Amino acid sequence: MSSSMRGIRTSEIEVTHVSSHGVWLLADGQELFLSYDDFPWFIDAPIGKIINVERPSPGHFRWPELDIDIDIESIEHPEKFPLKAK
Repeated sequence: MSSSMRGIRTSEIEVTHVSSHGVWLLADGQELFLSYDDFPWFIDAPIGKIINVERPSPGHFRWPELDIDIDIESIEHPEKFPLKAK
């Protein structure tokens, strides 16, 4: 008898670098850059909370300890989403 994995399998996601300019995220072999200019919520966040990222569904990233949810479309094309939280 063998047991099968339940639920949706998602690929690995990882914060690969945090710099003075922004955060680098690796997902599905694609490197994504979240600049602090476009994603200011990360600028003063502790590293431990930044690296705790989840993918609740394809193309959707969540930082539960920071209460941040970001869609891949807004990362790839931040100019399409000009509104920013203060």
